Amino acid sequence: MRPSRVLRLLQTLRPSELALARERCAACDWPWLVRLARNELGVRCPRCGASAVTQSLAATVRAELPALAQAEAYEMSARGPLVGFLRRRCATLTTSELLDGVAAGETRDGVLCQNVERLTFDDARFDLCTSSEVFEHVEDDAAGFREVRRVLRPGGRFVFTVPLCDAAQTVERFARRGGERVAVLPPAFHADRYRGATILVQRDYGRDIVDRLRAAGFDDARIVHPAATLFGHARPVVVAARGR
Repeated sequence: MRPSRVLRLLQTLRPSELALARERCAACDWPWLVRLARNELGVRCPRCGASAVTQSLAATVRAELPALAQAEAYEMSARGPLVGFLRRRCATLTTSELLDGVAAGETRDGVLCQNVERLTFDDARFDLCTSSEVFEHVEDDAAGFREVRRVLRPGGRFVFTVPLCDAAQTVERFARRGGERVAVLPPAFHADRYRGATILVQRDYGRDIVDRLRAAGFDDARIVHPAATLFGHARPVVVAARGR
């Protein structure tokens, strides 16, 4: 694990909540997990640093794609334990970030820039697309879902996480009024460590996210609950499939 990652993890440590469990990391197969704090970001693999969110996503990818070693994958981030997991397991891996001041399809410092609302990849390019905590920040998520479906091959899978509310309906935090987008709820932000900034939250997803994916053209969409306990912090994962 990189020293910078260790320092970030230590900043989350709450000594009274420290615990160790014999549970295998879905991202790197290390047989132990550590709990630094009683929250999903405090549950980590001591070897690769994968959080409960990343491990939930990795476990679902492995279950959904038994032939992962033959898969060409696209992940909507350029570093971290999920990238490491996919790079080790997939035949090929393409990664990207949304970079300020860089055109989609171009690179900066070796990092490819992509905007999920307008991906520059060819049709039917990938067997697997993944993202973690991305789509709650996408202004036009329907366009993003359509673009992911477009770049998936028939039979391909989109496996991703977003913060999911235990509610039937998604709550949009912005609305169109008079041709302009206006806030209808107080602003909320999530940290983006890659860009060193905070990113505006566009919506709070509910269980109807599967309907939104089907409306974007996916043939099937499900919310999957991983079998791992992860100290009680396993995260639901969304899986959408493009039909054959």
